[in-house]
Amino acid sequence: MKTVKDYIRTIVDFPHEGILFRDVTTLFADPRGFRMCIDQLLHPYAGQRIDKVVGLEARGFILGGAVAHQLGCGFVPIRKKGKLPGAVISEEYKLEYGEAVVEVHDDAITAGETILLVDDLLATGGTAEAGIKLVERLGGEIMGCAFVVDLPELGGRKKLEAMGMAVHVLCEFEGL
Repeated sequence: MKTVKDYIRTIVDFPHEGILFRDVTTLFADPRGFRMCIDQLLHPYAGQRIDKVVGLEARGFILGGAVAHQLGCGFVPIRKKGKLPGAVISEEYKLEYGEAVVEVHDDAITAGETILLVDDLLATGGTAEAGIKLVERLGGEIMGCAFVVDLPELGGRKKLEAMGMAVHVLCEFEGL
């Protein structure tokens, strides 16, 4: 019987030499694999009060939208700077090679709403940390963070857990 990990393709030396890119598009393309992934992502949260799922750009939109649909709640995208119309709040974070900024609409989350954060991959945790900070600035309460893939060597899970976040991952890959 296949696992979610079996559907994920590894591409060597992408986007740079020495990187093993974990490509979830092969998982998304397979109806059984995609269904298994969504079911496993939302399973720990079934029956809990979740007001909105927040998805991180860009593959987190695919996963988060499907999870929100299954849970019967709203979906909120956190996007790269300059991609959202209307009033936004921003959060800067560090990348291996510089800095980036993510944004969310300033009215996307109401104070006290329970939020599940979803993305495809947890590496250093920088993007997820920025997303968490945006949600918290709007008064949302993060009840969990769910990812398909964790790269434990990069320390993202430890970073999020040190922030008090409950982290749910479907599989891990060693290496960068």
